[in-house]
Amino acid sequence: MKSIIIASTSTVYGGEPLEYLLDELKIHFKNTEEILFIPYARPSGISHEEYTRKIKKPFKSIGKSVKGIHEFKDTKKALKEAKGIYVGGGNTFVLVSQLYKNNCINVLKEVINNGTPYLGTSAGSNICGLNMNTTNDMPIVYPPSFKTLGLVAFNINPHYLDPIEGSKHMGETRETRIKEFHKFNTQPVIGLREGSFIEVKGKDIILRGNLEARIFEYEKEAYEIKTNTFLNELK
Repeated sequence: MKSIIIASTSTVYGGEPLEYLLDELKIHFKNTEEILFIPYARPSGISHEEYTRKIKKPFKSIGKSVKGIHEFKDTKKALKEAKGIYVGGGNTFVLVSQLYKNNCINVLKEVINNGTPYLGTSAGSNICGLNMNTTNDMPIVYPPSFKTLGLVAFNINPHYLDPIEGSKHMGETRETRIKEFHKFNTQPVIGLREGSFIEVKGKDIILRGNLEARIFEYEKEAYEIKTNTFLNELK
């Protein structure tokens, strides 16, 4: 049975990394004491080692150890033997490029579909969708494909920001960008606000957290859904 948490962010403003998710993660990773961490997204370009060290602290607070996938010679074997997996945020282009380069993406999808508990935040959430084309990141590297894990039948836009009334910013809003996406693509997109997450348990897909999410469907007006809404029919 699939067991997935797709979170907009690792850190809510004013909080510590993963702090707002820790109670959920105690349950989510209850059957393992060690988390396999995939640090490929490298936020701000930090090393895999530094990123892994940062992640150890919050997991230690709930009695879990962390080991980075870069510490294993055989990444496929590490994924297959993992009892819990976390993919952190950073740059989605870098993340996806490394997943393909290290021949991880198909194995990662396989083990998650077979029931290995998965946590993704930010870039690690982007890759849960059908493709990475609704990321907010700059294309600083070029992955072999934009196709990602397809764990859900829609795309994610993490860190979703609403237009600010009266703002003098002349650039495109997130809503504008997603509407541009729908000129060329038909799958739905979920604008996931900070502190919100999607929980997948088997066939059930549910919005969790304190905030509503904004749903964008092809050739329809965008609309809001409340927390604890089922997303099973969104496709």
